Amino acid sequence: MSTSQRFDRGHTDDLMSFLAASPSPYHAAASAAQRLEKAGFRQVAETDVWDGTSGGKYVLRGGAIVAWYVPEGAAPHTPFRIVGAHTDSPNLRVKPLPDTGAHGWRQVAVEIYGGPLMNSWLDRDLGLAGRLTLRDGSTRLVNVDRPLLRVPQLAIHLDRSVSAEGLKLDKQRHLQPVWGLGDDVRDGDLIAFLEQEAGLPTGEVAGWDLMVHSVEPPAYLGRDRELLAGPRMDNLLSVHAGTAALAAVAGGGGGLPCIPVLAAFDHEENGSQSDTGADGPLLGGVLERSVFARGGSYEDRARAFAGTVCLSSDTGHAVHPNYAERHDPTHHPRAGGGPLLKVNVNNRYATDGSGRAVFAAACEKAGVPFQSFVSNNSMPCGTTIGPITAARHGIRTVDIGVAILSMHSARELCAADDPFLLANALVAFLES
Repeated sequence: MSTSQRFDRGHTDDLMSFLAASPSPYHAAASAAQRLEKAGFRQVAETDVWDGTSGGKYVLRGGAIVAWYVPEGAAPHTPFRIVGAHTDSPNLRVKPLPDTGAHGWRQVAVEIYGGPLMNSWLDRDLGLAGRLTLRDGSTRLVNVDRPLLRVPQLAIHLDRSVSAEGLKLDKQRHLQPVWGLGDDVRDGDLIAFLEQEAGLPTGEVAGWDLMVHSVEPPAYLGRDRELLAGPRMDNLLSVHAGTAALAAVAGGGGGLPCIPVLAAFDHEENGSQSDTGADGPLLGGVLERSVFARGGSYEDRARAFAGTVCLSSDTGHAVHPNYAERHDPTHHPRAGGGPLLKVNVNNRYATDGSGRAVFAAACEKAGVPFQSFVSNNSMPCGTTIGPITAARHGIRTVDIGVAILSMHSARELCAADDPFLLANALVAFLES
């Protein structure tokens, strides 16, 4: 697909399907892999010897995926063009001993993952999803996508101060969801239930990585359906756009001057320090092996990395109409205004002037407007995989994203057209 054949609102429709099918990082990576398989990509095992043939390939590791397309005739020193993103979102995750309860309520013990807006998980119908590890070491994805759990809020009659003083939640005491009635809390009950849901024999599950999710599906919102509400847009919106862009570029035919790559990592929300996180060796190992599989030397690897550029794509803050004073007074990115170029001189984002030129050129080629984001000086901003990628691999990196509201909520909000504007810009970047 060339940038003259652009994504449209159908891309946003497909994003909604992707969000619904990806309640955990493991599901998100698997969903991206399925889309790439349809585009002709094939999975390669990290334990196998890799060949240097052209075409699309990907590595799937837990909740992370790295995919790349080698054009015909690519030299070992051909640089990469990388779209980086992350598959995880802040939520509530099941503890090692999940079965608990009190006062006639059966509950599930959960731990806080990342920095969620905790109030957004209250009084919401929740499902349960993630990865089960079996006794033989294999894994099985599980998704109970129906109302199963609920974190009930305290009635206002028992907390008369909540309206005046605000809601105050204790992470340990107030966020344990209920899922049944009874005083007989049996150890192993939740896992036995999930074994049944997954069609597994009793006692087959030896480990688990489970998390709750809202079962309310993504939806268009507003009089003119110009808004999109849904879960995990931070940052599955970028994972989906990067997957679509890579598949489009790989299927477009013609020569490419660089090797396009998608790197979607896990664990960004808690620091990226894992074997599937951006601060781990996954991306560097895949890129190096690609160089060496094409007959390259360490010198070729150094040349390839020196010419490589990464767009770290993550959501950013649209100006909130009810809290405009929290934003920088001269930078007011709007929903529907196109993707953000995210800047922070203290290197919370990796963008510099040369990176801005790269992104501006891609947006110009795609015919996509873009906006600049910088935080209010009185409010330190968050960070992304961008600075980590730049520092770990010596790769020029630019931080971008889509403007949203309610970041880190169980349900976030963006302009319905911004996802496909981002995807169009990513296609132009990967083709350049």
